[in-house]
Amino acid sequence: MSRLIEQIKQKDACAFTHGGKFHADDVFSSALLLYINPEISITRGNSVPDDFTGIVFDIGRGEFDHHQKDSRIRENGVPYAAFGLLWEAVGADILGEELAVKFDESFVQPLDNNDNTGEKNELATLIGNFNPSWDYEGGSDEAFFQAVSVAGMILENKFERYRGNERADKRVEEVLAKHDPASRILVLPEFIPCQKALSETDIAFVIFPSNRGGFCIQPQKREYSMNYKCSFPAEWLGLEGEELVNATGISGAIFCHKGGFIMTVKEQDEAVKACEKALFLHKDSSVIVWYGSKGDTAAMACDSQTDELLINVAKARGIKGVHICHVDAMPVVQLELTEIDSETAYAEVLMEKPQWKAYVKEQVKQIVKYRPEAVYVEGNAFETYPVIRALRKKHIPVLTMIENKEKKIMVRIP
Repeated sequence: MSRLIEQIKQKDACAFTHGGKFHADDVFSSALLLYINPEISITRGNSVPDDFTGIVFDIGRGEFDHHQKDSRIRENGVPYAAFGLLWEAVGADILGEELAVKFDESFVQPLDNNDNTGEKNELATLIGNFNPSWDYEGGSDEAFFQAVSVAGMILENKFERYRGNERADKRVEEVLAKHDPASRILVLPEFIPCQKALSETDIAFVIFPSNRGGFCIQPQKREYSMNYKCSFPAEWLGLEGEELVNATGISGAIFCHKGGFIMTVKEQDEAVKACEKALFLHKDSSVIVWYGSKGDTAAMACDSQTDELLINVAKARGIKGVHICHVDAMPVVQLELTEIDSETAYAEVLMEKPQWKAYVKEQVKQIVKYRPEAVYVEGNAFETYPVIRALRKKHIPVLTMIENKEKKIMVRIP
């Protein structure tokens, strides 16, 4: 047990943080202390009392403050805020070392970065909205502790989710140890979150008992892909009852979602049969979209070296039947610009933010309709950056070309 944990758990434990407007940093820091000791007393103020001997955070230039010039920065460049400094000291005691690191990367660091740089974060915005209105004449302590209460519930649920995922990973390992490696169908004794754990395997379908009765079938996605290793036949999608029975030839077929991400049947052996039929009917046919400028279309069409690299990348990941589909970016010349300044060669796009969002959305729509395994991007930053950003938000792999020692290399944008 860490020194700080011992201090927090003391019967008369107390802590001090800044008053006034609060942010996700001091709110989640307080929630973390209260998670460890619900009885800890947290006081807010504009300066730390000289005789205060408790835990001080987000104020006072001490161990758990980050406003001083020499404040700490992580190895990856993300600066610590108070929440991150406290988590570093107590996280391993709460989740264990491995999960504590993962929690820091996925949950704590975005909040620390928001507090230090102002980078947009929806959770930080939600917490910030608990602050009273600018013309409210009362104090902010009541609103602060309301926000802390919400943050506490979020932390409790997050911690349990992380522990649950760890238990699930271990349970999946146990099931896989008994599974026939030649079979692409995995039958689980109960529902266990396993999509991530199975993404690197050849398992295409998972079967498990439904809490509504019968059995569920879930197709598994390829690693770094929006597509399944094997999809249900298109003729099954959106059907239920007798229509699905007739389409599948399986008497116990109940429902197949139109999105193709789940199917239900009455019996386990019928679920296995449905998977076997889907695997038999499945044809490997994958698309890699090449997104670039219209002005480069001719060059794109004849650049067989790039095509070959893209296909080889797909093959290396076990993706067969790949073909390249070109999607043209809208060139800048089609966008209305302000008058170009002759001295600075500067102009602005005459487009309001909603129009710009619609423009980008349309570009992404033209790409996503192909359900690509990946998107290769080539062109200037104006045409490609907003599209790359939107695709990464959808977790679609984005590839581009770089040169290394005069050799063309295909890389995936992180």
